[in-house]
Amino acid sequence: MPTYRGVDGHIGNTPLIRLNKLSELTGCEILGKAEYMNPGGSVKDRAAWGIITDAEEKGLLKPGQTIVEGTAGNTGIGLTVIGAARGHKSVIVIPETQAPEKILLLRTLGAEVRPVPAKPYKDPGNYNHIARRLAEENDWFWANQFDNTANRQAHYVTTGPEIWQQTEGTVDAFVASVGTGGTLAGTTQYLKEKKPGVLSVCADPYGAAMWSWFTQGNTDTDDGDSIAEGIGQGRVTKNVEAAAVDAAYRIDDQTALTIVNQLLREEGIFVGLSSGINVGGAVRLAKERGPGQTIVTILCDSGHKYQSKLFNHAWLAENGLDPNRAIESILA
Repeated sequence: MPTYRGVDGHIGNTPLIRLNKLSELTGCEILGKAEYMNPGGSVKDRAAWGIITDAEEKGLLKPGQTIVEGTAGNTGIGLTVIGAARGHKSVIVIPETQAPEKILLLRTLGAEVRPVPAKPYKDPGNYNHIARRLAEENDWFWANQFDNTANRQAHYVTTGPEIWQQTEGTVDAFVASVGTGGTLAGTTQYLKEKKPGVLSVCADPYGAAMWSWFTQGNTDTDDGDSIAEGIGQGRVTKNVEAAAVDAAYRIDDQTALTIVNQLLREEGIFVGLSSGINVGGAVRLAKERGPGQTIVTILCDSGHKYQSKLFNHAWLAENGLDPNRAIESILA
């Protein structure tokens, strides 16, 4: 008899898409894992699934218990969608600087959304600390995506094996930016166990600390800022601690935007800026190591949540970004 599953049984197994133009320009196979095809629309569905199922199995998340999390949006969406499918309500604490489309979508999906001022992690008013306190005060389950290693484990058991199978073991490198660190750490742990020579590469936006951590062993470098949402970590999380990273690159917003627009206009791939930063890292690696490599990266989410910013020419002009720059410029 056939077996049917609810939406929570359909996380992962996303397509691996060849990025044709950049593959041709670099002489490499540059492949993007289409994580926007997950039920909640992003790679964070995997972390949400891993955190929820792990907590249920351990008795930390009880039937019908509310889930609370501090998130830039996508993890909250994943928790809300998967949580609803498993009988849980969600309360999402989100920095008010995030794209308004995310807040609207979360509320539409049924989450209780609490926007708060954006504050650094060291500040008690940081959205993660607020979520933790709400869990303690209300007997809710705090997902704690940054330091809950069920996040990393979800990528070890799903993303890594999928890439290995889809490339038939020919993968030479995996490139990903760091939000919590789960995607990069868990995926490359699996791939390196299968093939020790696989390179693990962090693509980091300006102003984040992971480039500094992986290249200099500290988080002290303060070298600018980025409009990217959901990535750009300032501290070494529990998920990042285990990441065996071979190289790290700074990718600027203009490079990422140029990639995002080329993918949309010429290849029908509609993604956000974090995907552009990931692909920018893959292109940088291709340029440094030369033709013939198979490089896999993550297409994190759809661009529909960023239309008021990333695809708004007036907003881009205010931030000094040009949506019409030619893709060849990033290879110069």
